[in-house]
Amino acid sequence: MKHILCIALVAFGICTGQTQGFFPDDSNDRQFYFYWGWNRCAFTQSDIHFEGSGFDFRLMDVKARDRQSTFDVKVYLNPGLMTIPQYNFRLGWFFSPKYQVSFGIDHMKYVVVQDQEVPIKGEIGSSSPDFAGKYVGQPIKLTTNFLRFEHTDGLNYVNLELRRMDRLFGYKWINFYLLEGAGAGFLLPRTNTTLLGMERYDEFHLSGFGLGAMAGLNMRLGKHFFIQTEGKIGYIYMPDIRITKSEMDKADQQFLFAQWNVVFGGTFQF
Repeated sequence: MKHILCIALVAFGICTGQTQGFFPDDSNDRQFYFYWGWNRCAFTQSDIHFEGSGFDFRLMDVKARDRQSTFDVKVYLNPGLMTIPQYNFRLGWFFSPKYQVSFGIDHMKYVVVQDQEVPIKGEIGSSSPDFAGKYVGQPIKLTTNFLRFEHTDGLNYVNLELRRMDRLFGYKWINFYLLEGAGAGFLLPRTNTTLLGMERYDEFHLSGFGLGAMAGLNMRLGKHFFIQTEGKIGYIYMPDIRITKSEMDKADQQFLFAQWNVVFGGTFQF
């Protein structure tokens, strides 16, 4: 990613001050595009409510982080393994020279920080003797035998977005564009949970919805290839998170996220 940013900065320096580009303003009209890339994320603290057979409690101000895979060409560029890292996929269509509508998947990973201490309110029944009792806000340590909670395969935000794209400047075969947009979608996480010593659960489940807004810089190389960097912020609300094999047991939470993406793509026309 560092090499990509260096290339973009060099190209930016070459193009500064140029006003005439290779492509007319309507060059994108009626074109399709796709891209693939990777992201890093940050999340606000959140309250997580756990409710089920023998327990009903809330953990407050829980900290979480992302988990991007260490860069390895054999993983990131391997078609059989490339969905392991945190990734972004998008397929879109320019229905006018400046506006596009697109479908995408933002595959983030959300990992509750282990061994942190957080306030707890609620009750845990006698079926979990190590933690049974009533809680009124005292701190509890999130040890692995109490709770492991991760959306790591992943925090899948499946969304539709409307974006606007404006050409900034260009020279010969390099053109730069500014993007901004917003969208909404649903969350299909695969939540890796171990709660109160119960059997681990890790299955996909439709859990809620999200809203997001983005801004980005697109560098078009030639007619069909581009590199793009994006910043995205959004809100996620998941009222129905599966946490055990019992459908009666669930969790709910809501939080804000920030995402930085570097993606590669191409344009084409039928």
